[in-house]
Formats: sequence, structure tokens, C-alpha cells
Amino acid sequence: MNIDTCPNCSSQDYVKSGVVNNRQRYRCKKCNYYFTVNKLGKKIDDYYVNKALQLYLEGLTYREIERILGISHVSIMNWVKKYNIKRPYNSQYHPTYKILNSSELASYFQSTENIKGAGVIITELGDKFMLIKWERFRD
Repeated sequence: MNIDTCPNCSSQDYVKSGVVNNRQRYRCKKCNYYFTVNKLGKKIDDYYVNKALQLYLEGLTYREIERILGISHVSIMNWVKKYNIKRPYNSQYHPTYKILNSSELASYFQSTENIKGAGVIITELGDKFMLIKWERFRD
């Protein structure tokens, strides 16, 4: 596998810098970053990163997002930190959510009682939909 740029700064100015675990190591001349190619590891699809961050912004906890998407809560925390995501603070409202298929979603919206007095957001989750509803805390 050939490399074109430094993964840290995208510079094309790098030199060979030894071999580690039978893989060629390189050093970027611009930022002094060391990197290798053919690195094994798993990368989570950007779709799930976006969904996790959307759900975080909607007020769900890391563990709730983990249960819904099947992605480690630690990964989600790292993405929130990496992308500097700040959740808006509003103590009067809290989110509730439901996972529904398309027919359940259609019947949910047929009842006006379900959508009265609250904001509703729908996001796709594979073959199902997540409905997030913001409701006022009741005293």
C-alpha cells in the first residue's frame, strides 16, 4: 500500500524512518509525525458517528446511545471531545425516545395527542426510525 500524504497534516514531504512490526515507518518533515501504512484496525462508518452525535445533541446519554446504535459509549465520548460538541442546556425539557418501524410511525402520527405540546424529531436508524420528543418536566 502506497501513501500520498501525512495523515496528520496532509503534507507530501515525508521520509522513511525504520521498520516497526514488519511495516515501513515514515516521518513527516513538516510536523515530525511518525506513521505507518497497512495499519490494521477497525473504523466505524461516518454514518454512525453522525447519528451518535445527533443523538447526543438531542439529550440522550452515552449509555442510551450505546444501547441504540451498538457502539461503545467510550467511542461516543471520544467523538464528543474530538469534535468539541456542546449540548445546549435547558432544564425545562427532557427527551423521550421510541424506536418504531414505518407502520408504527405512521399510526403514531395519526393521533394528535402524541404530537401536541412538544417538538418531535425523527431520524433513520437502518430499517427503523427513532422518534425523539421533547417534553416539559412535570412538577
